[in-house]
Amino acid sequence: MAFLSAALDRVKPSATIAVTDKARALKAAGRNVIGLGAGEPDFDTPANIKLAAIRAIEAGKTKYTDVGGIPELKEAIIAKFQRENGLSYKPNQIIVGTGGKQVLYNALMATINPGDEVIIPAPYWVSYPEMVALAGGESVPVVCPASTGFKLRPEDLEKAITPKTKWVILCSPSNPTGSAYTRSELKALTDVLVKHPHVWVMTDDMYEHLVYDDFVFTTAAQVEPSLYERTLTVNGVSKAYCMTGWRIGYAGGPAQLIKAMATIQSQSTSNPSSIAQWASVEALNGPQDFIAANNKVFKERRDLVVSMLNQAAGIECPRPEGAFYVYPSCAGTIGKTAPTGKLIDNDETFVTELLESEGVAVVQGSAFGLGPAFRISYATKTSDLEDACKRIQRFCGNLR
Repeated sequence: MAFLSAALDRVKPSATIAVTDKARALKAAGRNVIGLGAGEPDFDTPANIKLAAIRAIEAGKTKYTDVGGIPELKEAIIAKFQRENGLSYKPNQIIVGTGGKQVLYNALMATINPGDEVIIPAPYWVSYPEMVALAGGESVPVVCPASTGFKLRPEDLEKAITPKTKWVILCSPSNPTGSAYTRSELKALTDVLVKHPHVWVMTDDMYEHLVYDDFVFTTAAQVEPSLYERTLTVNGVSKAYCMTGWRIGYAGGPAQLIKAMATIQSQSTSNPSSIAQWASVEALNGPQDFIAANNKVFKERRDLVVSMLNQAAGIECPRPEGAFYVYPSCAGTIGKTAPTGKLIDNDETFVTELLESEGVAVVQGSAFGLGPAFRISYATKTSDLEDACKRIQRFCGNLR
């Protein structure tokens, strides 16, 4: 009899974590490796947020808290949703989890029955289909190619909906492409969803504040208020506030769903870190000016990377609206031979040979549901990005 659960047969390890771990191991072995796989800002957590955590420790705020978050953080989240998104919630409609990933996972675990379908635009964050699988549901990926700006079109959403559809997951700005829906693009999607009252909407707004070129962020329940009662709006402090390791995500949604998610959380991790919660209160309520300063650097990096990648033979790199990723196509390299003699037959071979030949770690697009492509995180220092792009240009130039 097998010792491990059969549920593991339905799920794959995270490709982004695997690339990051491989790059770390090669560095430890003395290789000169530039890791562009991890999706986390290289900026430090702002000093006022760190100080709030230190003060919480000194004040003895180190005990268990309410499972779904301390009242002070819930109030800060309520104020944020009202101030930035025009969404009104009560404390019983808010949950805080150990990162946005746990919040998404708990929502799926609380709602999915065997055979339920979840529509996921592709390219997608690697964890969405795996979480659906663990919950016993079926992912329905809808391919959104570069020609559509990597965005779900209303007619494709309409086609994907069946009586078994439970959720549609929207991530804007997107991981892995950085593409973001304008208000009118989002309204076209919500117009479809209004016609299908059995379909719920999960919006992953983790990159909300990371937008460029005067792009204006909106979220589904804000654009279409009639979807408010069947929308879970997920966010967190990790990306905009440079707090990835603090592990705080949150969501606003219908009270019944939030209660069900809290029940699952109560029997798994219980409350998120008390100290990280107090730091997050300061993050949401404190000064926000550093976000614009960071975004200025991110935009410069985006423009640098897009320009340099488009100078690499066989690479086409669209310019994204937000987040800190680019998602270039490597279709022009398929069928060529690497310096090692290896045939580049897909994007996985491309990223493997790039790492071996030039010491640049990126993630293959097939892991995100659409290849041949690869994802680069430009949330790393500019000099490393420039060096990495030169190495990619050299690698592509050496393909025969």
